[in-house]
Amino acid sequence: MKRICTVCARAGSKGVRGKNLRALNGLPLLAHSLRQAVASGLFDTIAVSSDSPEMLAIAKDNGATFVVDRPAEMATDTAAKLPVIRHCVAEAERALGLTFDTCVDLDATSPLRDVEDIRAVVQLLEGSGVGNVITAMPARRSPYFNLVEQDEHGVIRLAKPASPPYVRRQDAPACFDMNASIYAWTRKALMTAPSLFNPDTRLHVMPEERSIDIDSEVDFLLVELLMSRKAHGTTGTTEGGQQ
Repeated sequence: MKRICTVCARAGSKGVRGKNLRALNGLPLLAHSLRQAVASGLFDTIAVSSDSPEMLAIAKDNGATFVVDRPAEMATDTAAKLPVIRHCVAEAERALGLTFDTCVDLDATSPLRDVEDIRAVVQLLEGSGVGNVITAMPARRSPYFNLVEQDEHGVIRLAKPASPPYVRRQDAPACFDMNASIYAWTRKALMTAPSLFNPDTRLHVMPEERSIDIDSEVDFLLVELLMSRKAHGTTGTTEGGQQ
């Protein structure tokens, strides 16, 4: 069983300028995901895809065993992530003469995950025989109860009305927010599936305190605070689960 972990980190960022290189708890943001991949002990190859020479150099210093100079067309604001991951895996296979069985991507902007989250996702993928696993946290709002939409006339309605309506949020079906932390695929599913959501996609649930994806300055400050509190043992963690 051959496994690869990818971390994709481009140079451009509009929400938080230069965030993948920005220092977080004494390390560049990118370095946290790489060190978690190393600490998991799961991967034959840890590959980083970036259009930034500085980022690729940092990657090598923090556990990356293979780096990919990402093509310019895959480093734009509108570039989709799935083709970037496929390209990274294919380049590693070509250069190393390997074919990977399991492909895991760690998002560089979600550094609060635990190593045990990575291990649990891989175990779920390989133990259940599904094509891919994604991660999420319990949703703060329910589309059946208090998540609303506004139409072109300004009319507000529930995003997903039920009949009869739910009168207690606890009675509505469980809903989850994708946290963009960990993605895992079999190689076949990664290279052939048309989208992230497939008939056999499974879910690993993580608590909110391990699920913040840095997309704004406020997110960065929250992650910084939570990471500092965790380092000093002043915040607990909640166990995740499988769906």
